[in-house]
Amino acid sequence: MSPDPVRGTSLSMSAGRNSALSGNGLAVASMLTWAAGFPAAEVLLQTWPPVALFAARLALAVAVMFPIWLLIDGPRRVVNARWMRAMVVGGCGIGLGMFLLIVAQKLTDPVTVAIIASCAPLVATLLELAAGTRRIRWNFALGVLVSIVGGLIATSAMAPGQLGLGAALAIASTGLFCWASMATARDFPELSQTGRATITFTGGLVMASVLLSGAALLGMDVMPTTAFDIQQAGMLAIFALIAMGLSQVLFVASIGKLGVALSSFHINIAPFYVMMIMMMLGEEWNSTRALGAGIVALAVVLAQDRKAQRTA
Repeated sequence: MSPDPVRGTSLSMSAGRNSALSGNGLAVASMLTWAAGFPAAEVLLQTWPPVALFAARLALAVAVMFPIWLLIDGPRRVVNARWMRAMVVGGCGIGLGMFLLIVAQKLTDPVTVAIIASCAPLVATLLELAAGTRRIRWNFALGVLVSIVGGLIATSAMAPGQLGLGAALAIASTGLFCWASMATARDFPELSQTGRATITFTGGLVMASVLLSGAALLGMDVMPTTAFDIQQAGMLAIFALIAMGLSQVLFVASIGKLGVALSSFHINIAPFYVMMIMMMLGEEWNSTRALGAGIVALAVVLAQDRKAQRTA
């Protein structure tokens, strides 16, 4: 009996819709947890030098995630993992990119950093084009454009007040993060989602150790200016375990279903999530940012127009 082509096509379409739905859900969860790190970083940067905060964030994340990875994937898979590749992707991509983002926020503010992050879909698209994993279709190109516009509106970025070195560092950080996220999802297929994030975070921790040692040798401040208390411990836990560890696991999982370009569209909504968190902490609602977030959501739908893709 020959297979039913109609039924097969229907099942394939259903699987594609389910994959897109779950991929977008993972991306939303990733951005919600990532957004929680901005308010936490603002508190910590008042007393922590950027290089110290960078190293402490990665050290705490690796200390918690490594045993979990060991339980999930087993000692043999951990030992046989592509550690040299992880040092490159984690050190140069995750580690250096994270450090530049923290310095950019120190030099500017969370809103300015979020504005620069609006270029993530464009950077990610260029990376996928260079890797040959994506072809530009009209709906995808329109989605990229609308996504960027929505991100600018969501962050009130039509007239950014602070640029200069901080903005340049944020741009470099965005590029490194997009590349590292794509490489993490692509280069470690034998590992679980937790393993992929943890192994690259370990590479980032090596980079953090090098930068911290270099800063200390140069006589720079590498220690917090106040005693470590309960509030700082809580903020560091949010910044390291939720906004970095959990967020990256979810983001890599989303990339596996959508690709880095589509997943990165959700980065533009992160400022809206930051606003929601700040509102719960007593800040006022901002309708302009809510409008921008809605536009970005429309961009995600446009870019994933399955009917247009099948026609093409």
